Amino acid sequence: MFTVLGAAFAIGSLRYELGTLLAMGPGYVPLLAACALLGLGVAIIVKAYVAPETVTPPGAPPEAAVPASVSLRSLSWRPIAFITAAPVFFGLTVSGLGLLPATFGASLLAAFARKETSVVRGLLVAAGLTAASYLIFVVLLQVRIGLLGDWLGG
Repeated sequence: MFTVLGAAFAIGSLRYELGTLLAMGPGYVPLLAACALLGLGVAIIVKAYVAPETVTPPGAPPEAAVPASVSLRSLSWRPIAFITAAPVFFGLTVSGLGLLPATFGASLLAAFARKETSVVRGLLVAAGLTAASYLIFVVLLQVRIGLLGDWLGG
């Protein structure tokens, strides 16, 4: 997936003027980002083909090695679902809810990716990340974004 997306964006960035390192054009940074994504995809593919056939769990003796293949049934779907849902939630709600509620909701979703996370800890993580987002983007970087969106009367 990274390889295909990286290649597609690299080709798309060639429509714009690249410029030089000292006078970058509008296609320069997208081309670099696409090449990095493409490189990451290639590295993942190479790693998949040269990975060992067995894996030893951390702290276990070598005789505890298990096959490296993973079936879909053995995957932990909870983290996959919550970590995928968090940025999707943020992207769909940031314009309607605003920065603070969208960040809080996305952070709360991501916090519950771990089964062991309590409600109090999840709320604390979400509050901390929301405060950090406010400080970084609104106070330090002075990004002009609505703190509360239209859905909340902001």
